[in-house]
Amino acid sequence: MERIEDLRAFVAVVERGSLTGAARRLGRSLQSVSRSMAALELEIGVELVRRTTRRSSPTEAGRVLFRHLDAALAEIDAAKAEASNRRIEPTGLLRITSSTAFAPLQIVPVVSSFLAAYPKVEIELDLSDHYVDLVESGFDLAVRIGDMPDSTLQARHLADLRRVVFASPRYFERRGRPRRPDDLVNHECIIRTAARDANAWPFMVDGKRQVITVAGRFRTSGALAANEAAAQGLGIANAPLWQVKTLVTRGEVELVLTRFEPPPVPVHAVWPATRVLPAKTQLFIDTLASRLKAAKI
Repeated sequence: MERIEDLRAFVAVVERGSLTGAARRLGRSLQSVSRSMAALELEIGVELVRRTTRRSSPTEAGRVLFRHLDAALAEIDAAKAEASNRRIEPTGLLRITSSTAFAPLQIVPVVSSFLAAYPKVEIELDLSDHYVDLVESGFDLAVRIGDMPDSTLQARHLADLRRVVFASPRYFERRGRPRRPDDLVNHECIIRTAARDANAWPFMVDGKRQVITVAGRFRTSGALAANEAAAQGLGIANAPLWQVKTLVTRGEVELVLTRFEPPPVPVHAVWPATRVLPAKTQLFIDTLASRLKAAKI
């Protein structure tokens, strides 16, 4: 059976165009590379490279083998490097960017435990609600909410975020609970003026998307202000669950219309295209994914 060193020699010969160039790249002798090529061709039973005094060119069979081998060897190298990363203590600066609302509630707690676990790591967290070019700005990682557009970046799906409707118990005692989305037209709803289509709330009714136009006496541009207004009994609000999970846990607000929730919104970890992530980045992504999964938001 062919050795991986023979396969690497073949790939290097094709990429460099000669046995000499391959030997130089691999740090092996010319005779060693030549033996690898001979052994591989003997094993497979076909000529893979036509050799001349100046250049070595792949045959048709060689080109087919090269296409498969180049990707396969890259995956092997990536797997080995990732396994090695697991042994290496993470060190250095990790630069992260995320949204101004999500990061304080969901990322900072992870930063706290991560820095305690890995004392040789430093973290810089940038908050921005605008698109940030990771490569140009020098960030190692971004945490982004929403569907991922086509991109040269790499991404990992971390969780799906629910969007919920809620109000305080005393509001429900006073006005009753909506049973279906249509009932909201008879309720005081808190409008977030900074949101697009602020008074058009989406739901899923009988498997179809339905938008309900709501209204109310209190409007605000701030998400935290809207959530607090709901806790104070000013009306029914609409927000991502991760923003109000603490209010729900403390019993300050209660969820309604949960069976009509719109499809959840994905959140991703995103990083510049690279075959292997540094240990600090990989471990932070793993830690964040575990927290978001456990939080059930």
